[in-house]
Amino acid sequence: MTWREEIIGNARLICADCRDVLPTLPKVDAVVTDPPYGIDYKPQNLKKYDGTKSEWKPIQGDESEMDFSFLFTIEAEKIIWGAENFYSQLPHRGRWICWNKRSPSVRPNVMPSGDIELAWHDKTSGLYKYINIVHGGVVNANSINGNNERRSHPTEKPISLMEFCILQLKSQHETICDPFMGSGTTGVAAYNLGRRFIGIEREPKYFDIACKRIEDAQRQGDFFVENAA
Repeated sequence: MTWREEIIGNARLICADCRDVLPTLPKVDAVVTDPPYGIDYKPQNLKKYDGTKSEWKPIQGDESEMDFSFLFTIEAEKIIWGAENFYSQLPHRGRWICWNKRSPSVRPNVMPSGDIELAWHDKTSGLYKYINIVHGGVVNANSINGNNERRSHPTEKPISLMEFCILQLKSQHETICDPFMGSGTTGVAAYNLGRRFIGIEREPKYFDIACKRIEDAQRQGDFFVENAA
């Protein structure tokens, strides 16, 4: 088994399938990730009910085709976005983080995939579920966080949102792992908060983008430190 690996400051980035890489990693403190749930969903794959069929045709990319159960075998605190799409695989308890993507500055009808997204967090005891509402920080097809930077990945999250997630973790958790790194937003957030990061992404296109974004973030941070000295 071979894969490409880059070390950028306190970040270890691996281009490979996370199911191959995760068993080889040392223990991490936390997993903060956004799996590609329902990525093959196509509305035309749903057969319309015409009164003669006993049941609907399954949607391609629905929960029956998603198996992220391996994530729950990792002995680490977890925040997993989109977990409501495969809720039957979740452990019995947990709390939910709700990202309200709409804010007063967001124009109507620019929200991709709805107004809110949910993440499951295994930080709780008992059977209660708590909801944290995180407002704004929208990522749409044209901009990130309201500036002119275009998003690099179809489901890219704002850096501020991933920083919020990391701050929900236990304070002593220093090594953050993202098995579905995408364009590296979690890695940038981890660097900004002084955490070590391990990111895994199997698509070379997005892996290269993640490497550049994390390297740029660290270079910019070093620039400010040097000029403050």
